[in-house]
Amino acid sequence: MTDWKFDVPITGSKHLPPDPRYVEALSSQGYGFEVAVADLVDNSIDAGAKDVVIHFLRDGDRLVSLLVVDDGHGMDEEALDVAMTVGGRRDYAADALGMFGTGLKSASLSHADAVTVISTTKRTRTVGRRWLMKHARSGFHCDIVDPNYAQSLIDRYDNNRPIQWQGTAVRWDGVKDFPKHGGSGQTDRYLQRTINKLGLHLGLYLHRFLARDDFNITIAVEDVRTRTVYLDFGVQPLDPFGYPVTGSPDYPRRFITTMPGLAPELALHAHIWPPRSNLDEYRAVGTVLDRQGFYFYRNDRLVQAGGWNNLRQPEQHLSLARVAMDLPPTQNDVFRLTVKKAGVETSPEFITALEKATDSAGRLFTEFLADADSAYREARKRSGTVRKPVIGPGRGIAPEVRSTIEEELPLVPHEVPISIVWRKLDNDLFFELDREDHVVVLNQHYRRAILGGRDGSFNDAPVIKSLMYLLLHSVFEKEYSGSREKDNLQLWQSILVSAARSELDRVADQ
Repeated sequence: MTDWKFDVPITGSKHLPPDPRYVEALSSQGYGFEVAVADLVDNSIDAGAKDVVIHFLRDGDRLVSLLVVDDGHGMDEEALDVAMTVGGRRDYAADALGMFGTGLKSASLSHADAVTVISTTKRTRTVGRRWLMKHARSGFHCDIVDPNYAQSLIDRYDNNRPIQWQGTAVRWDGVKDFPKHGGSGQTDRYLQRTINKLGLHLGLYLHRFLARDDFNITIAVEDVRTRTVYLDFGVQPLDPFGYPVTGSPDYPRRFITTMPGLAPELALHAHIWPPRSNLDEYRAVGTVLDRQGFYFYRNDRLVQAGGWNNLRQPEQHLSLARVAMDLPPTQNDVFRLTVKKAGVETSPEFITALEKATDSAGRLFTEFLADADSAYREARKRSGTVRKPVIGPGRGIAPEVRSTIEEELPLVPHEVPISIVWRKLDNDLFFELDREDHVVVLNQHYRRAILGGRDGSFNDAPVIKSLMYLLLHSVFEKEYSGSREKDNLQLWQSILVSAARSELDRVADQ
């Protein structure tokens, strides 16, 4: 047996250029739409922008392009080439939001067939580059945008908003998420849903910037032919610690800990939200289990909203507990930011540091978790009613509905959630129960009538599905149904089939 070599011996090196399919892999990293747009806004902030416009452009019933336009310092031709180079990186300032040099390309090409970047500075002419996904796959050929068109796009926003003397416009074409069919009704519904989610996401993750007087994000919708503006509103900050009254008189509290090799010390700002808050700052973050835990910031930008990072498992009794923490300014092995800037991986040493964190009075951070648990339980007692634990809601039920159910009802631990799905059934049935897998099956035959003729989606018919959950959840909490419950199930079946057929008749008469 040979001796172990701690250093691997080499005999030379070989240049291995990336395969063109590298771009395809880069663009398939699972960027959500809101996350991808937020990545572009990060670039605008790094460019010193004070005003950012997210512009949905439609041509009648059809959405055609998305632009993110800012009044930042812009780029000259050399800087734009670096920005558009796959794998190209520049030196980032210590307080920059950018890190990896891949966000513009991967965020854009994960959602669009083409990304065009037009930029101008106070001292240089307007320049533009375009990546087509099909060109990127075949050999990294980036298009040079016609200077006349580049200037015309800048002129479209010049002396209007937001560009004055300098700025950048990022244009997405062939956006995969845009509806392809369905007319103006589907387009309007898509815009309402998408813009609402986008506004909440940007309001949350960039809330510290939006709270300043000199930074604004506007979301607008405009017709490219008529220049009619359908929508124009400013994104509002959504502070996840913006409660009007604390949920515990002893909080917020500041805990301090240290870690070897990290300076200065780490500060943890522990908060307990008031119970049953209806504020977006509390409810819009996610489900009861998602929204509790650590909120990590990097250079004032939220990069993780909730999660305990292996400190413990989330549970309903900790739903009021949130901890704000600013990451150290320098990169290290303790905190590793994901490429999409939507999460932080922490080392085991972080958990050890949490266990020894104390406040100014010497109280341990671990006591905070007990205090948050107590605040939740005391609120339940004061309500005067102890609600029976239920099996939680699962797939097919809208996330905001699931969140409310989990907020209002204690959950039976370690049980498979109850899902509600549409499938083909006998027309004499409105629903069917799969007790073993905890599934309520609704009859596909009645779906469009219930939806009023609208197209369905995974989480559609939230009112009907919520009522079915409330009606049937207790059935899954028993091993079998007695004669009274069987009679009730038959009664509900008959009435719901009759109501659904009535809905079908109404749709047929329209």
